[in-house]
Parts: sequence; structure tokens; C-alpha cells
Amino acid sequence: MTEKKNVEQSYLELVDKISQYHEAIGLIAWDLRTGAPKKGVQRRAEVLGGLSEEAFRLQTSAEMKQLTDQLLENEAALSEKMKRAVHESRKTYDLSTKIPPEKYRAHVVLRAEAESAWESAKESADFSVFQPYLEKLVANTKEFLELWGYEGHPYNRLMDQFEPGVTVDVVDRVFKQVREAIVPLLKSIQHSSNTPKTDFLFHSFPEEEQKAFSLNVLERMGYNFSAGRLDTTVHPFAIGLNPNDVRVTTKYDENDFRVAVFGTIHEGGHALYEQNISEDLVGTPLATGASYGIHESQSLFWENFVGRNRAFWREHYEKLKAHAVEQFDNVSEEEFYRAINEVKPSLIRIEADELTYCLHIMVRYEIEKGIFDGTYEVKDLPTIWNDKMEEYLGIRPPDDAQGVLQDVHWSGGDFGYFPSYALGYIYAAQFAEAMSRDFDLTDVIKNGDFSRIRKWLTTNVHQYGKMKTPRELVYDITGGSLDAAPIINYLTKKYTDIYQL
Repeated sequence: MTEKKNVEQSYLELVDKISQYHEAIGLIAWDLRTGAPKKGVQRRAEVLGGLSEEAFRLQTSAEMKQLTDQLLENEAALSEKMKRAVHESRKTYDLSTKIPPEKYRAHVVLRAEAESAWESAKESADFSVFQPYLEKLVANTKEFLELWGYEGHPYNRLMDQFEPGVTVDVVDRVFKQVREAIVPLLKSIQHSSNTPKTDFLFHSFPEEEQKAFSLNVLERMGYNFSAGRLDTTVHPFAIGLNPNDVRVTTKYDENDFRVAVFGTIHEGGHALYEQNISEDLVGTPLATGASYGIHESQSLFWENFVGRNRAFWREHYEKLKAHAVEQFDNVSEEEFYRAINEVKPSLIRIEADELTYCLHIMVRYEIEKGIFDGTYEVKDLPTIWNDKMEEYLGIRPPDDAQGVLQDVHWSGGDFGYFPSYALGYIYAAQFAEAMSRDFDLTDVIKNGDFSRIRKWLTTNVHQYGKMKTPRELVYDITGGSLDAAPIINYLTKKYTDIYQL
């Protein structure tokens, strides 16, 4: 075996070992969130911490540096897969090792303390309880930014960890375009007299019947139950241990079936992505989604562009009625479709409707960006938050719990994450538009055979895992760059029709 092959093989063995730790970590995390015995939680958390520490040690080891140094010295001779994997490993190494170990450990402890403080602050609706912890988290992150280094706006580095290659300049441009279209559309809807009736949505719908319907929809989407399962949890999620073990969870509310049905479709979109990543990438850092935004594009595509599509219910409404025990017997298909697409500005992001969801993300994005460029101070965030909510959504939170304290992300130091939610929606609209150039998406949805949709997404998105950046995926699929026009056109057309504007 040549020296080059020896180095490559050693590198692949190292990253595969790291991936094995991550798979074990993922399995424990799934178990903790889906029914682990309460008495076992403390020990399980300790095991999780120990495995995470070992994976981190391997990612930042002298062996990792030596192997990636050697491979990058002769980068031109590497295959594309090897080149991408090595760069991904090196990026993780460089970011992690630039933070002194004692500072990193102190930051991990602070995050744990901050989440506990956030829970107390939210319960009492008092931001001041959480404020000193958030100030320390922000200060630490600013220090890390100086150690990491960045180009342009400091927030670019934070976003890059979740959405590689996407910058503040790009996000500012597309968010501005979306906001300038959505806000006046929202005001027109609020003045419309054609408001959908929704009272029939909130009747008792047995959990077992919701589950039966949700399982049927997952199967129709093409979710492979031989490589996954559906479980119940408090906060729904999908987790990909490897392409042959991708698990979906959901939550049931017997007085609002939408929580489970649309939540399951959403998580099913994430799961289809993970199930259809090329087997060739397993055991490397590339066996995951291209970015958080691209991952979110897959869940939002299925939830909104398919699941909330009028054509979807031409096929599935009668099936839902059969499970709903007379709930919708006197409700027409059109009335039902309009009800599940009601626009009603909400204080809480996770309860937001399809039209206003992006506005919630923009509030958080602008605040985070302002924190790290010095425009805003942490102590002023409750007022800044409330002002932006009133400006964009026309509603003002009555307290901190329903305002600045509603999301857990900041307590974990996850700055830069929020833009991915809205970027995912924008990507999804671009992909839907591109897909419609290959076949009539509405006709395919109406016919109820989603295999053509799944195959298109696998061919163009899923199979590549992290082999392509978000920018490369968008360019290869659309021939252009991140573009707000498709989502604006989609929302304008859809809600002009629903509200007869």
C-alpha cells in the first residue's frame, strides 16, 4: 500500500471511529427524549457527557492534525469525497482548538447554568433572572469570535457554523425582500372579510386515530419503516443515526390534530433526507445534511408545499375524516383547506402560521446581529424584542415569557442558528419552483403518488449529504443563487386566493 493510501486509510478509520461515537450519542439522546426511566436519566446524562468528550478529543487530537496536514499537502491528488471530508474535519479541528480548553470547559458549565436560569426566568416571566447569564454567554462568544477570526460582519462566523458560506449581506438582502412583501400582505389579510372558520379544528380527535393517519402519510411519503420508527415525545424531532436508522418522533394533542399530523410530516421530511444520503458517505463527516437551512428546506417542503397544499387534501381528506369520528362530516374540503391555512399573527414562534413564520425569525436575526455588532445591549432586549414584534406582526408581548424568553436557543449559546429556519423556507420555495419545471407538482400531489417527488429530492439534494455547500446545491438546482422571489410569489398567490384579496 502506498504512503498516500496509508494516510487516507488512517484518516478514514479515525473519522469512522468519531462517527461511531456520534451514533451512540445520538441513540442515547433519542432514548432520553422518548421514554428513558426517570431514575436512569442522571447516569445516562453522565454517559452522554463522557462519550461527547471522547468524540471531541478525537476531533481535536494531534493525530487528526497530522493526518489532515498530510492530506492537504497533496490536496490535488485527493478524490472529491476525500477532499470535502478532510476540509470538514479540519474546519472542526481549527474552530475547536482555537479555544483554550479551560475556557471551553467554563463555557460548557455556563451553558448548563444558563439553561436552568432561563427555565426559571421563563416560569416567572422575568428577563432579569436570565440577563446576567446571557451577558456572560455573549461576552464569551465575542471572545471566541476574536480567537476564531472572521471576515466582514462578526455574525458571519456564527452563521457559518450552521449555514456555511452564507453572509450577513446575503441574508439582509433576501430577508428585506421577504419582509417588504409579507408585511403589507399580512395587513391586507387582517382587513379581509373572508376569514376562514376554524372552530371545527379543535374537537376531540383520538390519539390512536391520529397516529394511524400519520403513519399512513409517512408511508405514502416514502419513509422507510425498515430503517426507522415513529415514537412520541414532548418536543418532536427526527434523528439520523445512519441512513439505515433514522427515527421520527411526534406529539399528539387530542384537541388539535394539526400538531401531530403536520409535525409528523415535517419531521418525516427531515428523515427522508437522512435516509437517502449516499451509503458511500457513511462513516465520514459528510453523512449529514448540507446545512441546517437545507435540512429545514426538506421538512418545510413536505409540511407546507405538500401537506398544506389543496391538492394533498383531494387525496387525503376522506381518509382523515374516516379517522376523525364525525369531526369533519359537515365541513367541506375547501372549508377544511382554508382553515388549516389560516393567518393569525401569534406571539409564539412555534405556533406561527405559514405566512408570518419568517417574520418571527427576522426579529431574532436582527437582534442577534445587533448584539454582536454592538448596536444592542443585552439589558435592552425585552424592549427591542417587543418593539420589533409590534412593527412586523402588529402584536406586542404582554410579558417576557411570551416575548424575549420564549426560545431556549440563547441559553445554549446557539447564536447564528435562527436564520436557518427562514433560509430553509426560502430554499424550499426555490426547490419547489425548480421541481415544477420538470413536472406538474400539483398534479403529482393530487394523484397521491409521492415517489416522483421523493426521487427528485434524492437526486438533487439528499444523496449528496454534505458533499455540496448550500450555495452549490442551490446553483446546481436552480442555476442561480439564494432568491426571495419564489417564496414571495408562492405566499402572495396562495393567500390572495385563500382570503380572496
